[in-house]
Amino acid sequence: MTAIEDFLTDCDLRMHKSIDATRTEFNTVRTGRASAALLDRITIDYYGTPTPLNNMATISTPEARLLSIQPYDPSQIKTIEKAIQESDLGLTPNNDGKVIRLPIPALTEERRKELVKVVRRYAEDGKVAVRNVRRDVMKHLEDLVRNGDVGDDEERRAETQVQKLTDENVKTIEDMLKHKEAEIMEV
Repeated sequence: MTAIEDFLTDCDLRMHKSIDATRTEFNTVRTGRASAALLDRITIDYYGTPTPLNNMATISTPEARLLSIQPYDPSQIKTIEKAIQESDLGLTPNNDGKVIRLPIPALTEERRKELVKVVRRYAEDGKVAVRNVRRDVMKHLEDLVRNGDVGDDEERRAETQVQKLTDENVKTIEDMLKHKEAEIMEV
């Protein structure tokens, strides 16, 4: 495998990681439906150790607009409730001593527009990450030519492939954005 092929493989891998990171960010944005992924960012102080909520409880969606959280350690219900209230989700938990129920209210038009802006920012960050990978790989290709490891023709071919990968991945992020926007704006 040549140095150029190594760079192209690395480029493809890093761009896909950027897409995966963007997809993960999208999943944390609330839509009208309940999703366990909403709670992925919430961490609980469990005896002095910050622990992700999904490691401390079973999270399920018994209804389209309801999340159910059943802690493995029932003594942590109050701590989990407090962490949810202090988060930026804007949700109010209810508990019966064993299970925390988290009703997901319908989004207002104004809140939907705010969420679309958030999602667009995540998409832009993802596109910037993909372009940064392209920039890094192009710089490495130029270094290979400067060091005499590869010729100009090989570099140009590789740059064309890198640009093609960049365009494909940016389009993937734009498609994900359109889908997420439609999901958020759906009443």
